[in-house]
Amino acid sequence: MRFIDEARIHVLSGKGGDGCASFRRERFVPFGGPDGADGGRGGDVVLEATSRKNTLQHLRGKSIWKARGGQPGRTRNCTGACADPVIVPVPVGTRIFCDESGEQLMDLTSDGQKWVAAKGGARGLGNLRFKSSVNRAPTRFTHGKPGEDRRLRLELMLMADVGLLGFPNAGKSTLISCISAARPKVADYPFTTLAPSLGVVDMGADGAFTVADIPGLIRGAAQGAGLGHQFLRHVRRTKVLLHLLSLGPEESEGPIERYHAIRAELAEFDPELPLKTEIILFSKLDVISPDERESTIADLRQQLPKDSRILAVSAIAGDGLAELKHILWAALSEVVEDVENDV
Repeated sequence: MRFIDEARIHVLSGKGGDGCASFRRERFVPFGGPDGADGGRGGDVVLEATSRKNTLQHLRGKSIWKARGGQPGRTRNCTGACADPVIVPVPVGTRIFCDESGEQLMDLTSDGQKWVAAKGGARGLGNLRFKSSVNRAPTRFTHGKPGEDRRLRLELMLMADVGLLGFPNAGKSTLISCISAARPKVADYPFTTLAPSLGVVDMGADGAFTVADIPGLIRGAAQGAGLGHQFLRHVRRTKVLLHLLSLGPEESEGPIERYHAIRAELAEFDPELPLKTEIILFSKLDVISPDERESTIADLRQQLPKDSRILAVSAIAGDGLAELKHILWAALSEVVEDVENDV
């Protein structure tokens, strides 16, 4: 399935049913009085977050969502039926914006969370509502109110615990396929991954956490170069950043230069992103001879911030993957504790 993370929809709620103006007409009841009832309420258009959806692709084929109007009131005090709401399923992590003003209206971050995008019109009142001691035979009634008409822009931001960062061909797709059940496309050319991949890492009895591969980060990504501007927003949702630096000989510049380039793009896109918990991971360890590994990594460590948490793995050989998963799990636990303490 293609990954679609933006969509525009037009939502129209239903009109309220009109009230009824009528009077009882029964034999031997000369003064029957008013019996016109209220109309029914118009249907709402409701956006509901669900874990069963992982893209907004289904909204590309159906951009207009319209609810029915309420039924009009009837005689004999029979109230018109209310219209059922129209439910629009969206993935968890969907943000809703007004398409005209750009204002963010809602952020659906949990499974089952609902938001009324267009409220149905209020019901009209029947003439029975206007009966009083001084007006025993009212002819007045009201019409139902029109529904809402809104144009919305939906934007999906992946809800992942760990975000994988790195230049193209840093080994992100290979890593996520080795530590989770995700099966992204893996190839030896840049921009192999054209859409974010989401995988679940099983930690046994302790639980599990999700990892997202954020593709297309290059120099100038914050200004829209490559695919980075389209997918940088997904980094905002993550709790921990796993920054991959390839040790492969095919790279045109060193790991340290690439590390600072990605950090600069994150800071330019959102100043809060560099403040997230980060783990630096040297990937493709198998391309270096065993005799040179320790000296190469030690030299690179000296050029990175002293408080950095640094690991080295070979996803293909499986070296260091078990340790990596436990370190990520521990880092996520620390982030959760910090959030709880702040609360």
